[in-house]
Amino acid sequence: RHPFTSKDVGPCASRHPPRWRGSDTSPSGTRAAVEQWQQFNRRFHFRTWAGEKGSRHVARRFRGESVHKVDAKGRVSIPASFRRVLEEGDPDWTDGLTPNLVIVYGGQSQNYLEAYTQEAINEVDDKISRLPRGSRQRRALEHIFNGQSLPTQTDDTGRLVLPAKLREKIGIDGEAYFKAAGDTFQIWAPDAYETKNADIEAWLDSQGDDFDPLTLLDMAESGPEVQ
Repeated sequence: RHPFTSKDVGPCASRHPPRWRGSDTSPSGTRAAVEQWQQFNRRFHFRTWAGEKGSRHVARRFRGESVHKVDAKGRVSIPASFRRVLEEGDPDWTDGLTPNLVIVYGGQSQNYLEAYTQEAINEVDDKISRLPRGSRQRRALEHIFNGQSLPTQTDDTGRLVLPAKLREKIGIDGEAYFKAAGDTFQIWAPDAYETKNADIEAWLDSQGDDFDPLTLLDMAESGPEVQ
């Protein structure tokens, strides 16, 4: 028997939510009806509700920068907007779960941590797997992205736990600087990032007052290497 009608229905019943009957056409009434329908159609799942307070827009890229406190156990809150991207970038994530990510810490010369969404690290792994097995290039990439990396999750409050080994490697002591980098984000010791950022700012200043950074996009499409 279909949950929204008094009539018996067969195996070919519609898989779409029924048209709403009665006077309750409010967002809360609509949501309740769909949730009841989903109990009988569990293969379908809606993450957001258009027009409802708190609806989330899909975010695929990290954006922004901020500094956050790191406690003695290595726990640090990540920017709320970053959490949304991690959720959208994890194919296994659903409401009530915490998103997966992979932190690549690299070798001795890498003085920051790079956090990949699950989709981003899967893309890297797929490209590595297409290289000849046993080749120097594949072994080097496997060494970095498989060996020198940490699969992890945020906790229920949106915090990451950075192991002491990783904190010591990049010199984090009390604060961490978060920097968006497209489909990854970086975690730096604030002082170390200031030094790195100074190089970038100096290069931008050297291009002259009339320099438009958007011209770099044209250079990327045409192929020449940007120095």
